[in-house]
Amino acid sequence: MVVTAYSDEHTSPVSASRIFKASILDSHNLIPKLMPQVIKSIEIVEGDGGAGSVKQINFAEGSNFKSIKYRIDELNEGTLTYKYTLIEGDALVENLEKITYEVKFEKAADGGAISKVTSTYYTVGDFKLNEDEIKAGKERVLGMYKAVEAYLIQNPDAYNA
Repeated sequence: MVVTAYSDEHTSPVSASRIFKASILDSHNLIPKLMPQVIKSIEIVEGDGGAGSVKQINFAEGSNFKSIKYRIDELNEGTLTYKYTLIEGDALVENLEKITYEVKFEKAADGGAISKVTSTYYTVGDFKLNEDEIKAGKERVLGMYKAVEAYLIQNPDAYNA
């Protein structure tokens, strides 16, 4: 098994708590509304949405993927951290055992947020990851993040409570 990790950091003018609520806690409702051309639906297929739950993302017709399932390993509103593991679906190619993600939102000095994401890929045997596919996956996640950010900027009262 080869384990490879990538880390990314993004800043946002939106507060850490708002972007956490919108992109993590309410993702199953908000993301399909913001990106119907990409995400058909996000369903909680096991659990209550908290740690230990399993969610399934169903992609829109014409997508490269049909669906993926992921398990929520940690969900902490107090520290604005979220950890999950991709456990099933089209994105897990034959020689990829699993992908884990660790997301942390921190308050920025300007009142916005700093988003830190670490993706860890666990391969089968000596399989080497395709860097272009990794980059494309990261760009899809960033696109989702930017869509939520744009929505929150346009709707300053959303996700304040």
